[in-house]
Amino acid sequence: MGTSKPLASLAGKVLEDDKSTKIEKELAGSDLSLVIKGNEASVEIKSKAGKVLEDKSSSENGKELAASILAQSKDENKEK
Repeated sequence: MGTSKPLASLAGKVLEDDKSTKIEKELAGSDLSLVIKGNEASVEIKSKAGKVLEDKSSSENGKELAASILAQSKDENKEK
């Protein structure tokens, strides 16, 4: 459960990038929170991740982060 070190690093890059959108930064913060707490992403965060993936103006880092959040949620649901 939680985020791997490479994805935590990616979240840090998104947070530091002035070009990252507000929603991308929210996802990055959520991703780092998941690392610390070991929780699953909320429905709200999953919804925002989907919006980032659909938004043509989202950065590649933001899209990768969004995809990782959704993939982790899918994997965690399989474990239950």
